Amino acid sequence: MSFTTILLLFAYAVIIWYLISRFLPVKGLENLKSDQFKERVNQKSRVLLIDVREPHEYKAGHIPSAVNIPLSALDQRAKEISSKNDILLYCRSGMRSKRAAKILKKHGVSQMAHLQGGFITWSGPKKKK
Repeated sequence: MSFTTILLLFAYAVIIWYLISRFLPVKGLENLKSDQFKERVNQKSRVLLIDVREPHEYKAGHIPSAVNIPLSALDQRAKEISSKNDILLYCRSGMRSKRAAKILKKHGVSQMAHLQGGFITWSGPKKKK
């Protein structure tokens, strides 16, 4: 095998690993459908609802009582999040909230839930800022 062939195989393996890892479930992250998520949000006791979208997305419409901690700032702001709360995450489609869960897991948060399908599936009340 030539060096170029080995290099190409390695590059393909890295790309495949990256794609697979983005879609694997996150340990400790519960996937909730819109109605289940709404029930959790309405429990109000010890619930921290985090919108991980960017500020302009949040201002265009968000779930009432959600705090905006964009995914791009989450690693730096993770210390603001207490694992004593029930952590509920959401984004536009569900992809960024899964990535947010991975970041929070690195910071010691073990139990979280996210809105499967994201804000676009949310059927509850919405607030514009």
